[in-house]
Amino acid sequence: MKELHILVTNDDGIHAEGIQYLSQVLQKEGHNLKLSIVAPDRERSAIGHAITMHQPLRVEKISFMHNRELSGWSVNGTPSDCVKLAVEAILESKPDLVISGINRGSNLGTDVLYSGTVSAAVEGLIIGIPSVAVSLTDRGEEKNYLYAARFISNLIPELLESGIEPHTLININIPVNTDQIKGVRITSLGNRRYRNIFDRRIDPRGSIYYWMAGEVVDDDPEDDHSDTKAIRENYISVTPVCFRLTDFEAMPKLHKMLTNVQLPS
Repeated sequence: MKELHILVTNDDGIHAEGIQYLSQVLQKEGHNLKLSIVAPDRERSAIGHAITMHQPLRVEKISFMHNRELSGWSVNGTPSDCVKLAVEAILESKPDLVISGINRGSNLGTDVLYSGTVSAAVEGLIIGIPSVAVSLTDRGEEKNYLYAARFISNLIPELLESGIEPHTLININIPVNTDQIKGVRITSLGNRRYRNIFDRRIDPRGSIYYWMAGEVVDDDPEDDHSDTKAIRENYISVTPVCFRLTDFEAMPKLHKMLTNVQLPS
């Protein structure tokens, strides 16, 4: 059997609990597996798909204190930088799979557009590598991260055997109360927004500034199949996310509209 090469990254930073527990479990339970770890040197949450263009990227080889057999590269860039740099400059061979996580906090609904965790998986897709993003819905304890990591470890062989559709990543959210999980649901992205998102304040010098705050509002009907509903009901949410953004259904209407638009002379 061919050795499976997995690239692990995240947006919480290379020293975060999630990536460390995931790497330990994959190393311990993975059979015939090569593990590469390339992640930001610090937290880069909610940075979306940003890439670094106006300053150099610096890479440092590090060892993990809890497991000297594990090592990785820390990068002073974004999660997307890490995947791009890993595949195109650092690693000797192209990975078979990218896993981004385990994120501390959920990536549900429209939050995937902001998420550095999901964006790292998107970068894997752009390069042509099947990719998975995985999140624990809140800050957890060791048992919660281990549960999430073992679920991913068990899922990998099934994913690779069945195959992931091209241009599609798998976005997984795992409830933090892992001892009460009811099962797994295949879900769609919910409609998540934020109310009162900016808190207006005044600094000691009298200048106004704003601090992002607010509460989450999920606008999904109760009978839907959204990831947000699945998490509320304590199911693991598994969502296929496609980043082909073209709206093909809108093309005929646009075509009809543009036939009446004259080009400037």
